[in-house]
Amino acid sequence: MAKAVVAMMLVALVAVVVAAASAPGAAAQQCNASELVVCAPAIISGAAPTAACCSNLRAQEGCFCQYAQDPAYSGYIDSPNARRALAACGITLPSC
Repeated sequence: MAKAVVAMMLVALVAVVVAAASAPGAAAQQCNASELVVCAPAIISGAAPTAACCSNLRAQEGCFCQYAQDPAYSGYIDSPNARRALAACGITLPSC
């Protein structure tokens, strides 16, 4: 049952990421939230972030404030699991 909930959350996250990636403002600023799908296990379930996740987080680091202000992403960006993933990757969450 818990795996089904996590799977549904992952599918929802992917749908939100795909929708946001196609938004005109996201492309203009080189912010591509779909690059963070690889971090879904770390952000949703608290798993340790992979090297690919850390690499993509670093590449999107300049976009964190934009994501934090977007209601579709703010819950993920501000979550304790996201903060743990950032810390594990050696990335500081900026003050926005």
